[in-house]
Amino acid sequence: MNRAQERELESTRVASWLRDAIVRGARGPGSRLIERDLAAEYGVSRVPVRSALRALEIEGLVELRPRTWAIVREFTQEDLADLDEVRQVLEPMAARLAAERRSEAGAERLRRAISAAPSTIGAAAEFHEIVVELAGNRLLADLMGSIRSRLRWELAQHDDLSRIADEHVALYEAIRDGDGDRAAQLANEHVQSIRGDRLARAEALLTGSIPVVAD
Repeated sequence: MNRAQERELESTRVASWLRDAIVRGARGPGSRLIERDLAAEYGVSRVPVRSALRALEIEGLVELRPRTWAIVREFTQEDLADLDEVRQVLEPMAARLAAERRSEAGAERLRRAISAAPSTIGAAAEFHEIVVELAGNRLLADLMGSIRSRLRWELAQHDDLSRIADEHVALYEAIRDGDGDRAAQLANEHVQSIRGDRLARAEALLTGSIPVVAD
């Protein structure tokens, strides 16, 4: 492996570490991401750190500040509304195609995804990603891939992942049964459900009806 390949591998690792930290909330919105500090933390040079930050900027998780540092992006309600609108078009399509193109192996992958660790961010995100794979449409996969990290971040904002898991079970059953109409309907309702929870939480925070826990 030459030095260029090593740096690419290091960049991929750093991007993965940072992506996970941002999604989990370990690096909150507005947090500074300084190249030299990250390089020291992860034991790499600044070159792969710089490449990782650029990749995360493309994914929508980071904002670069020229000649200074990067910061973790702060998603506004408008940003998340835009994401919901895109999801409401793409996810029902993916679910319908996955049902129409179902296979025993594909259904088993979904079953394992909802059985292994049903109430975790990783499991919730993996379920969505498998549905897209099973849809068998490369352009759709590219489009969903461009919002994958934002979707993972959005899922991480929900306190009741068990209810999301229950909705995934219903969607799995529709796909397993080859019911494209039902799968598309459930996928649309799933997006609306997540949106409703987020708006309710935002309203509660705004009115002070639930406490804000300081870090």
